[in-house]
Amino acid sequence: MTILTSNPRIPFELSSERTRLAPPQGKGIIVHIAVNLETWPFDQAMPRAILQAPHGQQPKPDIANFSWVEYGLRCGLPRLVRELSERRLPASNIMNARFPEVYPSAAQAATGAGWTIIGHSVVQRSLALEQNEAGTIAEALSILEKTLGRRPRGWLGPGFGETLDTPDHLKAAGMEFVLEWMVDDLPAWMHTKHGPMIAMPYGLDLNDVMIFTLEKHTSEEYVRRFTDTLAVLERETQDNPRVLTLPLHPHIIGVPYRFGAFCRVLDILQARRDTIFMTADQIADWFTAECKPQFEARQ
Repeated sequence: MTILTSNPRIPFELSSERTRLAPPQGKGIIVHIAVNLETWPFDQAMPRAILQAPHGQQPKPDIANFSWVEYGLRCGLPRLVRELSERRLPASNIMNARFPEVYPSAAQAATGAGWTIIGHSVVQRSLALEQNEAGTIAEALSILEKTLGRRPRGWLGPGFGETLDTPDHLKAAGMEFVLEWMVDDLPAWMHTKHGPMIAMPYGLDLNDVMIFTLEKHTSEEYVRRFTDTLAVLERETQDNPRVLTLPLHPHIIGVPYRFGAFCRVLDILQARRDTIFMTADQIADWFTAECKPQFEARQ
């Protein structure tokens, strides 16, 4: 008889029953700013479009949508770098491996600001579409290490794309955490064939892609959604810390009429006494020190 399981990787656990973790520096709300820097090949169909082409076509090149994304790198990224640097806030940099080659000055702006690097495949294409998934992961990590001088410790798949074997490949490649398993407001240990790996919170409902591009909300909704989220998390920190992720894309949050809303969210967070800003690497270090995995490698 086959025993059904809700999740083959992460043992199910109610958030109310999780082991108590000491909040970092006594701060119960851990804010993770995650900026996605992506390479969308000019001669291929765009992975996402803000302007749909007539007759259901996918033009190549797709000038309108390519320009939408590149505007974010030219204008939105400098806004993000300047704002976070002036506020002295850390960030994680979720980067396609070819990004420094295609946009060297943009990559330098992010790394020069001290942003932590997270692997994001070679270009902006789902791992589920790659013929050699393990080879693509290895290539991406090797390029980033060679280009930037340090190997990422974590991974986010483009479009959250995975196959049944992706976590095993990532752990085999040395990854300590992955961000697409968004099952909790705290990190959780997940099974792989090569030992435990951390499933890091990411925040789908608070992602600027979701709010603005898919759900097509206004900037006021962005602020309201974070304010309402904070109200609930504040109560829950009596039991355990909570991770609040701000997933960002320069071509979405970095446009002028939305950027002010993002700054207001930062104002709200920085005015609180119970928040601490951390990178994904720092969150992984804190969680590993606080919570040891209860299982080993599993085939």
